[in-house]
Amino acid sequence: MQLYGFQKMTMLDFPGKVACTAFTAGCNFRCSFCHNASLVTHIDAGAAVDERDVFAYLEKRRGVLDGLCLTGGEPLLYDGVEDFLKRVRSLGLAIKVDTNGSFPERLRSLVEEGLVDYVAMDIKNCRERYAETVGLSHLDLAPIEQSVSYLLSGPVDYEFRTTVVKDLHTPQDVVAIGEWVKGAKHFFLQNFVDSGDLISAGLCGISPSEMREYLSLLSPFVENISLRGL
Repeated sequence: MQLYGFQKMTMLDFPGKVACTAFTAGCNFRCSFCHNASLVTHIDAGAAVDERDVFAYLEKRRGVLDGLCLTGGEPLLYDGVEDFLKRVRSLGLAIKVDTNGSFPERLRSLVEEGLVDYVAMDIKNCRERYAETVGLSHLDLAPIEQSVSYLLSGPVDYEFRTTVVKDLHTPQDVVAIGEWVKGAKHFFLQNFVDSGDLISAGLCGISPSEMREYLSLLSPFVENISLRGL
């Protein structure tokens, strides 16, 4: 599987683990607030990472690294993800996958094969505003619904997360998100921060007090909820 970035160590991306992060390119969404536009809309072939170098590093760091995070882009776009994760697993590493939830069957297959220990799924917005938020004129929400339902059924450790953007999220939207994922174990609200590598310019987050208000709106629906990006 072709990779387009590799972070050799992180203590933030995989809860409770010292991990590395591998990035795929390409995505079926066009979220205006995406902070990895260089992996979505203008992929630089020259930035490709040799998979052999990644596995050489993983071998070298055996006993130091606990796990690997696979993110993007949208990593579940690719047929090669299964073979890649099998090789990672063979090194004894835990695996976290970030996904937008568009590929529920592939997600289910990877989990049932024992190739994923933790899933972080983005909940972009409430159902009614999903297409708008992901930058599409039309969106079949059924795959997203299936992924949400699958994770809520508890086959693997997971978190849901929503990036809050001032022009895209209202208190009413946040309540609707909570009603949708009611009973979720973990939910993270993260304030939008301009990475400098966005699909669209001119966006902004909300104030810390508004973030805390949104947290209180979600808390009746979720077991554990936290803020990121304050």
